Amino acid sequence: MKNTLAILILFLVPVLAFSQDITGQWNGALSVQGMQLRLVFHITKTESGYSATMDSPDQGAKGIPVTTTTFENAKLKLEVAAARIEYSADLKDNAFVGTFKQGGVEFPLNLSRDAIEKATPKRPQEPTKPYPYYTEDVNFSNNNANVTLAGTLTLPNKEGSFPAVILITGSGPQSRDEELLGHKPFLILADYLTRNGIAVLRYDDRGVGQSTGDFKTATSADFATDVESAIAYLKTRKEINQKKIGLIGHSEGGIIAPMVASKSNDLDFIVLLAGTGIRGDQLLLMQQEAISKASGIPNANIQKNKATNVGAFQIILQSKDTQTLKADLTKYLEGTLQKDPTIKPASLTEAAFIDLQLNQLVSPWMTYFIKYDPAPALEKVKCAVLAVNGSKDLQVPAKENLAAIGQALKKGGNKKVTLLELPNLNHLFQESTTGLPAEYATIEQTISPTALEKITEWIKKQVQ
Repeated sequence: MKNTLAILILFLVPVLAFSQDITGQWNGALSVQGMQLRLVFHITKTESGYSATMDSPDQGAKGIPVTTTTFENAKLKLEVAAARIEYSADLKDNAFVGTFKQGGVEFPLNLSRDAIEKATPKRPQEPTKPYPYYTEDVNFSNNNANVTLAGTLTLPNKEGSFPAVILITGSGPQSRDEELLGHKPFLILADYLTRNGIAVLRYDDRGVGQSTGDFKTATSADFATDVESAIAYLKTRKEINQKKIGLIGHSEGGIIAPMVASKSNDLDFIVLLAGTGIRGDQLLLMQQEAISKASGIPNANIQKNKATNVGAFQIILQSKDTQTLKADLTKYLEGTLQKDPTIKPASLTEAAFIDLQLNQLVSPWMTYFIKYDPAPALEKVKCAVLAVNGSKDLQVPAKENLAAIGQALKKGGNKKVTLLELPNLNHLFQESTTGLPAEYATIEQTISPTALEKITEWIKKQVQ
């Protein structure tokens, strides 16, 4: 009997070990602001334990090194230090049930061997092919920057002479459709305008999609030269009425459009969608306060964060070179942490917190944006201007920015100005409840029909 029991134990041990073999691919999906974000972990056995890499298919990232991988007593722990990611889970029924943490924010995340298909959000406004107009994939060059830009030109008909607009995306690397959180605002806008007799050119930002160049080193001024190249390209097309070319810029694009218009005689009009009229540092402070209030953050915390940011922005405004700026900001942040350690999340070390702030603040784009005042360019714009903002926009608050835009245009003597504040619309011009960015993905609507109608009606009157 004892011999039989020993044999059974010998057979059971390898079976148990096999049942807890965690090597291979594990799949899961986060739900972030109403969007699905798939994650894939590849775990391998090593002499000392385990190693792993992480993929984020929906963000186009593969092979991200996992800093720490441990598996003991059916508990898995993964850490990606560079991205401040931690994952801990229990193995239950050949699946991991656990929690994903990043930057102090937690999400439930379960992993299994089963592949997870990408969920398609409902976006009822997106047009379906075949389109009732002519579409052409095009390329044009910004020779001074050695950049080739790839885009889509839509024409009401293949033959004719049409008024045209160039669409300018908002901040961050954007595709020609300005795709974000499952929405494609520029696809919707281009479709609507083209159906109404207006040709549209939209293109991938430099370094994005099929466009060449380096997005990370570029500023708004660099993107303005890409727009100038787009204008030059449209002027080579026989289907475009060269006296009726305009720009439509969204968010940062609403800064870039006046930059270009202030120096160009080739534009008949510009449309600023959630464009800004105040200097970048002031806008960021206003944005942070508006979003924090709407998120229910206590006012004492809001004011403390604001004071910290004001100090950092002042250093940037006075900076002349990157190395000195990094040193000055580091010294400032170290001093601020000594006075009040609570400005730093508990999950971050002091060094990690400072590195994170420097990476955000010292990029070429950010330092340019903080220093840039759109008023001088707006004062030089002589063509017709439509500026539209949503009343629930927390990123570019409507009243303050429309007033500043109108004041600058008036100071320059421009009388062809229309300012519109559309009720209940957020930064993406969706009909919204709170205006918070967290709503963007959860709202099925991509652009309010009212906004589409107002923009189109104004352009059609302008190009008559």
